[in-house]
Amino acid sequence: MARLVVISNRVTLPSDRSGSTGGLAVGLRDALRRHSGVWFGWSGKVADATSTSARIEKAGRVSYATIDLGRVDLAQYYNGYANSTLWPLLHYRLGLIEFTSETYDGYKRVNAAMARALVPLLKPDDLVWVHDYHLIPLGAELRGFGVANRIGFFLHTPFPAMEVLEALPRYEGLLSAMSAYDQVGFQTENDLRAFRDCILHLCNGDTSDGEALTAFGRTFRAGVFPIGIDAAEFAETAAAAVALPDASRLKASLVGRSLIIGVDRLDYSKGLPNRFAAFDQLLARRDDQRGRVTFMQIAPRSRSDVPQYRELRRRLEQVAGRINGRFADPDWTPLRYLNKGFPRRTLAAFYRIARVGLVTPLRDGMNLVAKEYVAAQDPADPGILVLSRFAGAARELDAALLVNPFDIDEIADALARALAMPIAERRERWAAMMEAVQSNSIGNWRDRFLDALQAQARVADLAPTL
Repeated sequence: MARLVVISNRVTLPSDRSGSTGGLAVGLRDALRRHSGVWFGWSGKVADATSTSARIEKAGRVSYATIDLGRVDLAQYYNGYANSTLWPLLHYRLGLIEFTSETYDGYKRVNAAMARALVPLLKPDDLVWVHDYHLIPLGAELRGFGVANRIGFFLHTPFPAMEVLEALPRYEGLLSAMSAYDQVGFQTENDLRAFRDCILHLCNGDTSDGEALTAFGRTFRAGVFPIGIDAAEFAETAAAAVALPDASRLKASLVGRSLIIGVDRLDYSKGLPNRFAAFDQLLARRDDQRGRVTFMQIAPRSRSDVPQYRELRRRLEQVAGRINGRFADPDWTPLRYLNKGFPRRTLAAFYRIARVGLVTPLRDGMNLVAKEYVAAQDPADPGILVLSRFAGAARELDAALLVNPFDIDEIADALARALAMPIAERRERWAAMMEAVQSNSIGNWRDRFLDALQAQARVADLAPTL
């Protein structure tokens, strides 16, 4: 097939041996292992000014091309519009949206700079695959530079309902930018339905021709491509990783207690305050669980320059302290709250040890932690997944204990049920979920999207009216 060019906000370089916990980084790395090509994006480094050309690092048949961001551009593009405007909008947190013309202009300016740096690296037949909300305008910027390649876009977050999107100043610019792509992909049918509603009712577009949409003078396609994991590889990793020193230390520290585990970036969309409150409720209501269960929440810090994230961290530290102060014994700390990341294989071992996986985002595009928890389980003695019904993964993992993440009582009841669940029911639920995780793998996601993109006509081959 044609060479693949992947574009994401951050690039995981081959020299990075830290082990990523992010589903997107793992998915893109797997895609590029199978196709020669280019991975392009921000280096993660900050300079006085944004780079005008890309720095190249090669590994095998893959070129890693990165640019540095200037301090002002980082503040306006990344901390500003992407994460203080778009992120809360996409996760239905309208009260947290901060919009200014300066950050909006910075967002557009960085996307234009990225397009300018990428153009010299492209070949005429490359398939260009753009990822996530940071880079929505990138396709339109590439078109402005005369790029006629097939360009696809995949949104890893939810897409908001029309009434929510309308709250965003200048939302029309985002919808226009998305129409510049040949193939747009979403995680769930709900996301696709919301997008089609916006094209039809806010853009006076046409959505009558199946997956084909017409708006802003272009016809393009949109579909559902739920992202997955390599279940077999992750299961193998988890089975082997339980012998790691960190896993052995964790098991020894539990002293036979059941483990509930949560693994999330420190982000307000993940529902961590409600999760802590539900655990507090479990211990308050169930004397029989005191001293017999430990909840370990791993939450690496993220976006520390954004005020809402600093406030969330402060709030969680206070709640964790109150829970431990109320219930702890000299030989038992009920809540272990860790603000640091772990290598992927260490997390796989932790998942396998845990009796309950607690994944309760208030809203999430997919949530690969849910799928990784399922894949990591011991088939003979699997744990049970407690999952928010507002995570994209809930559409596939309906054998989990599904909960409303805003209902503290319901989460607490689900935890109690999971901890007491007989092994026969645990095995039955796990088998159904594992079948879903295996059938919709990272490879299936990749191939379905790229096949759909490959099937689109190149812009240069289209009618001149475009």
